[in-house]
Amino acid sequence: MRPQAQRGYTYIGLLILVAVTATLSAGLLRTGVVVQRHGAEDALLEAGSDLANALYTYSLATPQGQNPRPQRMEDLLRDPRFPKLTVRHLRRVPLDPMTGQARWGELLSDTAPGIDGFYSLSDLQAVRTNFAAKYADFADKRYYREWLFEEGLAQR
Repeated sequence: MRPQAQRGYTYIGLLILVAVTATLSAGLLRTGVVVQRHGAEDALLEAGSDLANALYTYSLATPQGQNPRPQRMEDLLRDPRFPKLTVRHLRRVPLDPMTGQARWGELLSDTAPGIDGFYSLSDLQAVRTNFAAKYADFADKRYYREWLFEEGLAQR
């Protein structure tokens, strides 16, 4: 063969190499995003558990005859039922890892005034499918905002 006829093979080989490299890079990027999302989900479960534990300790500390539910999240930072003492059920409002903000949705009680639980304000779809027994209720939830962190979670 003449040298001029062989030039096209090198160009086609280079195009194939670029296509394979781009495909592998896209796959690695997708894997990285999923790994990062799993880390954020772990942080969400931890922050939500902290909120559930705060609701639980608030309920346990309730004096006889008073409402066992906080009226607002700030009541968990400093319990208003004890004006002469500083009673804290949370040191600070945890960040919601899905939104990056210290704002949470509040699940209001149907039976008495106050907050029964908290949830993420994120509209993202959940990635995780396997949960520890404590969070088994989350397995059929499609969005993070459906993961409810209630007082009962602290007792599991």
